[in-house]
Formats: sequence, structure tokens, C-alpha cells
Amino acid sequence: MKKLLSILLGLSLLACQSETKTVEEEGKEELPVGMFGDKISESGALTLESLVTTLEDSGEFEGKVIGEIKDVCSMKGCWMTIDLPNGETMRVTFKDYGFFVPKNAHGYPVIIEGVASKKFTDVATLKHYAEDAGKSQEEIDAITNPKVEYAFEAVGVIIQENA
Repeated sequence: MKKLLSILLGLSLLACQSETKTVEEEGKEELPVGMFGDKISESGALTLESLVTTLEDSGEFEGKVIGEIKDVCSMKGCWMTIDLPNGETMRVTFKDYGFFVPKNAHGYPVIIEGVASKKFTDVATLKHYAEDAGKSQEEIDAITNPKVEYAFEAVGVIIQENA
């Protein structure tokens, strides 16, 4: 009985020990590369120029595009933005809030698959996005008009290593 108690006590102490990291490990941030959401391939991805042309012509696009992540939601990684060649920014959200991307993925090349559209975004939503992005209260308060935006609902994302 004493042996059994000693073993159980030893195991519980071992399980309760906190994980320690060396200074070197703490300084390294994991690369935010990989596949998120549904499994997708890189083949057939169009340029952002093609996406913008399609959206201007028909208002909707379904497929894959390749770009670079400009910004990521600093709270959860629940959205990201991509700069478009026409000077606009496209917000990328994830289907059914089903997955997130790493919060440190800004600046990385990305392939996204899903549906894009031009949409109307109200002031309250724009302010919410600004809060998520960590903008100052002054920047948030400066948002006073709704905006026509490009939006992309992704089913899958591939974040590639910086090239």
C-alpha cells in the first residue's frame, strides 16, 4: 500500500511540474506557416489583379488567390487583410469561424481559397475591426462613414515561408 501511495504521489508531482523553457526557446517565435482550415492545394491560384477584375465585373469570385498578409486580428487571428493592387484592402474571414491563423503571420505570402465579394461594411463593424487590430482610440473614433469593401470568406489557407 505504501509503495502504491509513493508511486501515485510521485506521478502527481511529476504531472504538476510546470514546463520550463530555456531563454533561447522563449526568444524564438514559431513560424506561422502551414495549412489552416480545409486542405487546399497551391495549384490554380490566381493573382490579386485577376481577383479585382472579376469583382469589378461581376461582384463575386470563387476560387483561389495568392497574396501577402498585411495584418492579422491581434485578439485571436480570426481575420486577416491583404492589400489589393487597386489600392484597396481586402478583409479575409474564415468560414463559420471554423479556424484561425497565427497572429504573427503578417508579411507572409498566402494562398486562400473561398468566395470573395464587394460588400457594404457599417461603422460599428469597422470600429470593431479597428479594435481587434489594436488601433488607438483616436483612430477608432475617426471612423464615421460606412465603407464599400472587398471581403473574402476562406475555407482554407496556406501560409508560406517568407520568400
